[in-house]
Amino acid sequence: MLIQIEGVLTPDQLAQCRQALQGQDWVDGRVTAGEQSARAKHNLQVPEDAPAARELGDLILTALGRNPRFVSAALPLRVFPPLFNRYDQGMAFGTHVDNAIRFAKTSGGPVRFRTDVSATLFLTDPADYDGGELIVEDAYGEHAVKLPAGDMILYPATSLHRVAPITRGSRWAAFFWAQSMVRADAQRSLLFDLDNAIQDLSVKVGQDDPAVVSLTGTYNNLLRMWSEV
Repeated sequence: MLIQIEGVLTPDQLAQCRQALQGQDWVDGRVTAGEQSARAKHNLQVPEDAPAARELGDLILTALGRNPRFVSAALPLRVFPPLFNRYDQGMAFGTHVDNAIRFAKTSGGPVRFRTDVSATLFLTDPADYDGGELIVEDAYGEHAVKLPAGDMILYPATSLHRVAPITRGSRWAAFFWAQSMVRADAQRSLLFDLDNAIQDLSVKVGQDDPAVVSLTGTYNNLLRMWSEV
């Protein structure tokens, strides 16, 4: 399931991110790649313990916590602190699958969690670079994603995916993962569709309509059945 989430960051927040990242020391992006991914990865990254990365990561996490579409689609149990990458001309990331387990640094020490959902939040306007599409493979083929700055794409972390070579300009983005309360992508997809249908119906007939109450009960019972909380 690929889900676009529009307007995660406001124009002012985007400007804040760009200004903060402009002055950072970018390092080889392979520092966070697994053995297989490292052979395919050619980009730059802000060190995850850089103060600016932590500050901007908190800004993004706060915005996501207020975004009902993200919560509905990802059903997040834990969210990895956002990281920041950069693809300049000639850079790319070959086909790979994200690591199944990540270690997040917290004040209480490292926390291990499973990556169910991958996320890319675009920070650069598409007109400012050529190439750089995020290409995600699924049963229906390949999907090329290049979104406006401030928009985000969610996709299963189990997916084969790559970043096409940059031929002009520079592409900046935040990327991270979430461990979902519901492990299976197919189940998350059904719950997302059902939640959207309930919201649409409640606008038309009201939240107290018997059909809305019944469907809401079904949603919660499915979530209870499938969640690992």
